[in-house]
Amino acid sequence: MKNETYIILLRGVTPSGKNKVPMAPLRAALTKAGLKDVQTYMQSGNVIAASELTQTALERLVREVIRKNFGGDIAVVARTAQQFARVLKRNPFADADGARLYFSLLAIEPDKKLLRELLSTDFSPDQVKYVNNTIYTLYATKHSDSKFNNNFFERKLKVTATTRNLNTMLKLVALAAVQQDAPANG
Repeated sequence: MKNETYIILLRGVTPSGKNKVPMAPLRAALTKAGLKDVQTYMQSGNVIAASELTQTALERLVREVIRKNFGGDIAVVARTAQQFARVLKRNPFADADGARLYFSLLAIEPDKKLLRELLSTDFSPDQVKYVNNTIYTLYATKHSDSKFNNNFFERKLKVTATTRNLNTMLKLVALAAVQQDAPANG
């Protein structure tokens, strides 16, 4: 089986405090667990790695590695590099101010009734669109000024989600593309 490049997002990781997961020890622990070419971006739980595992098995493995090595129960959302690139390509706000654009990736497909209820919400002055398991939010001012955030989406849809801004999404896709194009290590 061929190694697939994944982008792995850790929900709620912070550089300090309750959900502290230091990136250098995380890279070492994930490598020891069998992932290849592990790299991280920033200190907020963004990982690029190659694995032969399925998406679900990879999410379980990363969650367990974090639990065993760092404590805490961190939700993990993984997508292949191609899936991540499609999230960017399907962005319904492509012409908008990227500084106000956020992507909430859902761990699983939400219940259709709950999704319909969420999408019937008046989000103004913010704009919210749902496309293929991703909530795209264009904020009128700043992400931190809106009640329509990751926690709101999780509560309404009863699913785990993790949110990244446009710059982080672009950087993760670029790093994954470089990793995919590099000769295989191993």
